[in-house]
Amino acid sequence: MKTSNVPSPEALREMAMERARRVLRVEADAVAELAGRIGCEFGKAVEVLYACKGRVVVTGLGKSGLIGRKIAATFSSTGTPSLFMHAAEALHGDLGVLSDGDAMVAISASGETDELLDLLEAVKRLGVPLITITGSPNSTLAKESDVVLDTSVKEEACSLKLAPTSSTTAALAMGDALAVALSERREFQADDFAALHPAGGLGKKLRRVESLMHSGERIPAVRPATKMPDVIYEMSRKGLGLTVVTEADGRLLGIITDGDLRRVMQRRKENVLDLTAADCMTRNPVTLPRSELAASALRVMQERKITAVLVVDSGGIVQGVVHIHDLWNLQLF
Repeated sequence: MKTSNVPSPEALREMAMERARRVLRVEADAVAELAGRIGCEFGKAVEVLYACKGRVVVTGLGKSGLIGRKIAATFSSTGTPSLFMHAAEALHGDLGVLSDGDAMVAISASGETDELLDLLEAVKRLGVPLITITGSPNSTLAKESDVVLDTSVKEEACSLKLAPTSSTTAALAMGDALAVALSERREFQADDFAALHPAGGLGKKLRRVESLMHSGERIPAVRPATKMPDVIYEMSRKGLGLTVVTEADGRLLGIITDGDLRRVMQRRKENVLDLTAADCMTRNPVTLPRSELAASALRVMQERKITAVLVVDSGGIVQGVVHIHDLWNLQLF
């Protein structure tokens, strides 16, 4: 009777995990080897892109084209206006997106892709500098380029050594390196990043407290001599569970919270309603500048175990109140 040689489910899972480990090792090695190739050509590429007065047009075909789309998106999100131009579509009208003052980044593993070679005449005619990311630094495309970035790999990670895996990973990593180096050359800061990412998780983390704070008439505020019945009314009317205590010019003196009221009532023997705001306020409350990140405000609240922070300017003038509920709405937790 013939015995079955079909591996057990456990063996199949182990084989899959070992293949995955091998793929990751091969691709990691391919990227690591790129570090040793960073030299004058890379520096020249950064300077070419920095000097570009127009847009950085990234092009490629097939898997290289997919990598190009991501690189173009990374350029745009880190301060370099960029777009992706499909190499084949460019030959049927999309070449119109390319103009004098632009720079081009072409991605091709072989450097012999017909559609990319067919673009060379137009690129040269417009005087557009061409940077090529390729696994074949001696290819036709490389020889016609102003800058060549070598992303050749020893082997593809797939078991047949054919599917673009290590090569596309290397090209993507080189594109990321270009984008990051260029953003630092531009002195791209967190404020710039926030301006380009107003939505999504990144946008929420980069929101400033000035965009969230309760300001103007929405700030619960009383004077030091305000009697407690009026203090309680102001706290209830504005609905933040607190009120700031300020001078007539808006300069911060202290804060009264629901917790302060409870503690005063427990500690004082006299009628609390006969007291003033100055009698009950907490001096030197936690404050932040209006430029502080919302994520930083949340961290401060969690560390201090408080539910609100006050926003003041350099002169101590109250500009707003940020409540923890405002941060809940951002889903920063």
